[in-house]
Amino acid sequence: MLTYLAAALPRFCSPTARLLALQCALRADHHGRARLPSGLLRGMRLGGNAVPGHELAHVGWLRPMASAEHNRPGVTAQLLDSAVLSQAPTRSDRARAAHWALHPAPLAIARGVPPAVHLAALALAVHTGLRTGSAETEQLTRLIGLPLTQVEDLLDRLVLTRVLDSWHHDVCSEGLRWRLPPCAT
Repeated sequence: MLTYLAAALPRFCSPTARLLALQCALRADHHGRARLPSGLLRGMRLGGNAVPGHELAHVGWLRPMASAEHNRPGVTAQLLDSAVLSQAPTRSDRARAAHWALHPAPLAIARGVPPAVHLAALALAVHTGLRTGSAETEQLTRLIGLPLTQVEDLLDRLVLTRVLDSWHHDVCSEGLRWRLPPCAT
């Protein structure tokens, strides 16, 4: 789904909007309606922040809807990208993926990290094996929605917080490689 969204969303969409789009896509029902509870939004550090939703509405990817369930606060949206619903995973697989996207093992990120850090960790987790990972630079920057210099800053932040042990540019493959801390296995 990350790869699909990297292609479907314009390059200028922020990592925060991409993280919101991912949760909407994975939590949508068969009619394309997604409901994100307030607690989930707060946990993703999106509570009270309408900008990512407006950003996705501006590019024509979703339309915010008035919630029919007034006693259950949160955000309800109609996905306007019909192709996202035709992706291969079943509803139960998408629900498991939505949960995993919040806790992207094997990378152990702290609760409440900024959305850009969370999306970077998620993109790295998708490309991580036992204790190492690698991805093409262009692919990683597209998944995260940031230029390489900012992705490098996020990788440095993940090293400082001990989510990663190290990372480096691989000149041969024109990509990035990283290693998890020894206790992350």
